[in-house]
Amino acid sequence: MFHFGFSYVGLIYLLMLFIPNIIWAKHKPKDYEQYVQKENKVLQIMEKIGEALVCCCILAFSDFNIRLDSLWAIWLLISFALMLLYEVYWVRYFRSEKNMSDFYRSICGIPVAGATLPVCAIYVLGIYGSNVFLLLSVLILGIGHIGIHIQHRNQIIQKPKSKLPIQILKWAGRIFSILLISISVLIIGCRNANYSKHYKIIAHGVDEETYVTLGGQEQHLLIRGMNNDNPVIIYLHGGPSSPDTYVTYGFTDYLLNEYTTVAWDQRGCGRTYFHNLENDSDNTTANFEQAKADLDELVDYVLKRFGKEQVIILGHSYGTILGSEYALEHPDKVSAYIGAAQVISLEKTDLYSYEDALQKATEARDDTSGLIEAFQTFQASGDLMDMMRLRSLTTKYHPVSVPDQSTWLAITSPYFGINDLRW
Repeated sequence: MFHFGFSYVGLIYLLMLFIPNIIWAKHKPKDYEQYVQKENKVLQIMEKIGEALVCCCILAFSDFNIRLDSLWAIWLLISFALMLLYEVYWVRYFRSEKNMSDFYRSICGIPVAGATLPVCAIYVLGIYGSNVFLLLSVLILGIGHIGIHIQHRNQIIQKPKSKLPIQILKWAGRIFSILLISISVLIIGCRNANYSKHYKIIAHGVDEETYVTLGGQEQHLLIRGMNNDNPVIIYLHGGPSSPDTYVTYGFTDYLLNEYTTVAWDQRGCGRTYFHNLENDSDNTTANFEQAKADLDELVDYVLKRFGKEQVIILGHSYGTILGSEYALEHPDKVSAYIGAAQVISLEKTDLYSYEDALQKATEARDDTSGLIEAFQTFQASGDLMDMMRLRSLTTKYHPVSVPDQSTWLAITSPYFGINDLRW
């Protein structure tokens, strides 16, 4: 998002818009001009402003160009399909008798198709490019352009009043559409606002998503910082296999003036997993010793890239096991270690949690049979899923006072992608 540059897709869309309209200028419906004289002046102004803004936005951002490396491209396909349907609408009109009723015939149930289809197509293109400027521009255009043509259609086509259930359904559809549009503009607007920091960062620093070969496998990194001379923090996510690179901006934003941060999707996790799907779909190479070896190569890469002698390691949850062991083994490469939700004993963490939860459940006179059974099952199997089931029961007795903002941070993250959603 926000990559300034020429958009050839935008040029194609404008040609698909302008060429039929140029031809139409010589084949207008009979009496069309008399309806133009009755147009609402406010809608006319909005239409003209919207047209100018859309033309500028659709050409000025390269984010609208074809990118087939992500499932996000489905939005571009939907948008282009709507534009093709728009061309079909014009072919049908030019082959008709070219009267007002022909001009305002619906197509595939879409009313005032000549106005609605291009507006919808460009709106979806704005979602594809994650560009709030185009979304807002096309909303202005849509209110003016579609509003004018609905007025014309209502003047020439007198429809009988719909029955109450149909009216309710129509209003429900309108409300749903307004909510959908509002939510999409809000989310993409927040993503754009968060991404706007990018240009401030890259002046003397780095804001980069990249893949680096670690242990013979290309692995995903997000590197951010205001000044490349600053100390470097390597962040290790928890889990295992709970990558949260796309939401790390929620805390790294506070560090960027003084540190460069490196967030890493570890082997077998998130974007790294999908990037290596053909070579290691079953994660046969993922284990703790390999993770330490990958981390050592990552540290070497960071030291070389930023000209440092040491890095800071920040581990979260499972990442504290990996980070603390690495820091102990490589004190020459690590200047400081930070543990967030530090694991003290992998074997006893859930035992302590269970015993405390059992005591609180007993004092509350709750039924403890399910809790006891879940603990015994986990003790016997050591299985990850059994561990998670036990934790789902003990969590009730260890309420968290800080609200979980991870979902909001994710959907408004400028770094959140389809593969993060898939994971």
